Amino acid sequence: MNGIEHPATIRKESHATTTTRPSRPPAEALERVLAGPAGLGSAAIRFTPPQPGDPPGRGTPAPARIEGVYCPPAVRDDRALADLINAQLLEWADGVELFRSPDLRAGLLSFDPGRSVVLCHPDAPSTEHLLTAAKLLTGENAVDDYFCEPELGGAPEGLGARLAVAQSAIDPTHMPAPYDAHWRAALAGHPALRCMHAAMESLNRLATPAQAHRFRHEIASLYLGYEAEGACVQEERTPPVWEYLVQRQLNSFRPCLAITDAIGGYELPAELFALPAVQRATALASTASTVLNDLYSLRKEQASGRFHYSLPTVIAQEEDCAIDDAFAKAIDVHNDLVRAFETEAAALAAHPLTARYVTGLANWMGGNHEWHAGHVGGRYATSP
Repeated sequence: MNGIEHPATIRKESHATTTTRPSRPPAEALERVLAGPAGLGSAAIRFTPPQPGDPPGRGTPAPARIEGVYCPPAVRDDRALADLINAQLLEWADGVELFRSPDLRAGLLSFDPGRSVVLCHPDAPSTEHLLTAAKLLTGENAVDDYFCEPELGGAPEGLGARLAVAQSAIDPTHMPAPYDAHWRAALAGHPALRCMHAAMESLNRLATPAQAHRFRHEIASLYLGYEAEGACVQEERTPPVWEYLVQRQLNSFRPCLAITDAIGGYELPAELFALPAVQRATALASTASTVLNDLYSLRKEQASGRFHYSLPTVIAQEEDCAIDDAFAKAIDVHNDLVRAFETEAAALAAHPLTARYVTGLANWMGGNHEWHAGHVGGRYATSP
C-alpha cells in the first residue's frame, strides 16, 4: 500500500504522557449547556448527513476542478488505503459515541476523511499516523458541527464560552476537587468533546511534547477565528476584504497543516517552526487552502438561505461587483497566496528539515484540492 506499513511495525515511542480518558457520569445539565445554541463556524468541510448526489465514500469520484485555480498537484491517491482508514475511523468514532443519529454516521462516510488524509499526507509512515490525522480532522469538524453550525442548532450567542470548554478537551485544565470531577463530567457528556479528547490522546502517542503543544496552540487560534466570524454573523456585518483575510488566517485548515511533520513521522523542532519564514509559509499554505474551500463551497453556502460571507462575497460587496466577477477575483487571491507560499518554500529548501516540512505543506495543499475536486457535483461546485 504505497509504502504504508502496519502500525505494529513502525511505532514511535511516545514522548508525551497520555491523559486518562474521562469517566462517563451523567451530566444532563452540562450536556444542555454545551449542546445548546452555538455560533456559526467556518464554511469548512463538514460531516453533515449526505445529500442526493453526494459520493458514497467508496470508489474514487471523478474530479472536477475550478478553471484557473493554481495549486500544487496531489502526490498520492489510494482508494483501498482510504477505505481502510475510513473503516478504522468509523470503529473509533463509534467507540467514543460521536454520533447522535445514523444520519451523522453516514455523513462521516460521505465526508470521506480517509481519502482526505491519504491525499494530504503521502509521507505518513504507518496507518496509525494516517488514522491519527483522520481522528483529529473528525474532532475539529465535530466541534464545528456541534457548537458552530445552524444545522445542529447553532447561533453566535455564547460561542466563546463553549469553545473554551472545547479547548480544555485537548489542553487539560488543572483544578482541585470536586471541580475537576465536574470538568471531566463535561468532557464525558458531549460527543464532540469526547471525540476531540480521544483524538488528542492519539496524537500524544505519536508526537513529541513540542508538537502536541503546537497543535493545541493552533486549535486555540482556530477557535479565535470561529469567534470572530460568529461576531460578524451576530451583527450581520460583512467585513472588508483585509479583515476577512485576517479572520481566514485564524479560521483555517492550519491545525491540519501544522502537524504535517508529526503525521510524517519526524519533528520540525520548535526553534525552526517558530522562524518567521516558516510561520509565513505555514500561514500562506493554510489561508490558500481555506480560500480554496471558499471557492468550492460558495454555491452550497449561497443555497443555505442564511447570512454567510466568504472571500467571493466580501469582494462582491467591497467592489460592488457581480458574484461571478468576485469569484474570479477570489481565484486570483488564492493563486497569489499559493505563489507567495512557493517563494517562501524555495527560500527554506536549503535546510533539510524545513525543506521536508514545506514539502509536506505543498503535499497537503495538493491533496486538499484533489479531495475538494472529487466532491464536485455533490458537496461542492466549480462556479457560484
